[in-house]
Amino acid sequence: MTEVTVNPSGCSRSQPVDFLSLASESAAVDAAIAARQPVVLTDLAADWPALSEWTPDNLSSRYGDKRVRVYDASFGEPGANYMGSVDAMSFAEFLQATLGEGRDLRMFLYNISHHVPELLDDVILPDIGLRFSRRFVFTFFGCQGAVTPLHYDIDMGHVFYTAIHGRRRIRLFAPDQAAALYQHPFTVRAYANLERPDYGRHPALKWARGFEVVLQPGQTLFLPAGYWHEFHYLDAGFGVSLRASSPAMSDRLRGAANLLLLSPLDRIANKVAANGWFDFKERSAQRRAQALIQQNT
Repeated sequence: MTEVTVNPSGCSRSQPVDFLSLASESAAVDAAIAARQPVVLTDLAADWPALSEWTPDNLSSRYGDKRVRVYDASFGEPGANYMGSVDAMSFAEFLQATLGEGRDLRMFLYNISHHVPELLDDVILPDIGLRFSRRFVFTFFGCQGAVTPLHYDIDMGHVFYTAIHGRRRIRLFAPDQAAALYQHPFTVRAYANLERPDYGRHPALKWARGFEVVLQPGQTLFLPAGYWHEFHYLDAGFGVSLRASSPAMSDRLRGAANLLLLSPLDRIANKVAANGWFDFKERSAQRRAQALIQQNT
């Protein structure tokens, strides 16, 4: 078992991430999931046909004519396009633009069960005591250097993310680190810059405690419900996530509230007064972080 300990974004405290084999260390895997601890599973996807069949050339030749919605770094910026896509193009054009030309475009939450259900045969749901849904198998694509900003998944499910093509550097923080990360209320987003932290603007980052790991193709990261994460594409590539409902009723209720109440309210407020609403959320995040600083000094 290998441990990796890194101080993410200059934070003063960190925790180890275990690399475990599902085949030979299943008890340790079960314990990590029960304890809601992130862990990298080295062989969960070892027998997936996707690892060999999902090459850029194969995907482009088989599904290149499909129209896809694409996003860029402006995804979370206030305004008319808040949380929206920036373009639509054929899948072949997208793959060429991102994996070939390095254009800053991404695909989020592309549900293969809806759009290309035959690809589900290339992904094998694990038997690890959780209820996985074949209706929610998502793929994610990005160019080299693309960053998926800091957030947690809105539905509050457990996520198992497998890198299929290319490496990812992933930073993780437990749910109780929200104040130190400057979470915006009514959202699952935080806007503190982890790559180049500005401790003048975001001093509470010094109290954040998290993980950092580089995920290699074929490896799977377990993201417990509510865990904050930031993905950095070290290489152009793509991955797939499996989702399982959290056993905790509190997670399921919070996920429903996020989806049915908070997110719609956030989008409406953005349409009515984008900049003012964003400023309100930023001030709220600052007040919460300042309270944390006062507790720690």
